[in-house]
Amino acid sequence: MEIAAKILVAFVAIEHLYILFIEVFAWQTLGKKVFKNAIPDELFSQTKSLAANQGLYNGFLSAGLGWSFFISEAVWQTNISVFFLSCVILAGFFGAFTIMKKIFFTQALPAIIALIFVLLSR
Repeated sequence: MEIAAKILVAFVAIEHLYILFIEVFAWQTLGKKVFKNAIPDELFSQTKSLAANQGLYNGFLSAGLGWSFFISEAVWQTNISVFFLSCVILAGFFGAFTIMKKIFFTQALPAIIALIFVLLSR
């Protein structure tokens, strides 16, 4: 169970690195493809700085999840994982309600599954 939990936490961390990449470096190219039904094309150039800022926060979530792998004390490793997965889940729900429902399935649901595995592996 512990190995599955770590794999799932790593998946969520990598996913958020990818989101960082889209929002910081590829907003006007890949971002247009990802958010084609949610944001009009003409807004991508105008929102580049906002997306980059948002991407930075996704990077912080990824860094926090990655940090959990370097904590040797099991209780603190779990606590840090739970905290950052909870942040991802909340961000996923907020994105699903404010931008597009697909964000729940791509962001919140993987984090929910990872959180369940982390809690069950304690």
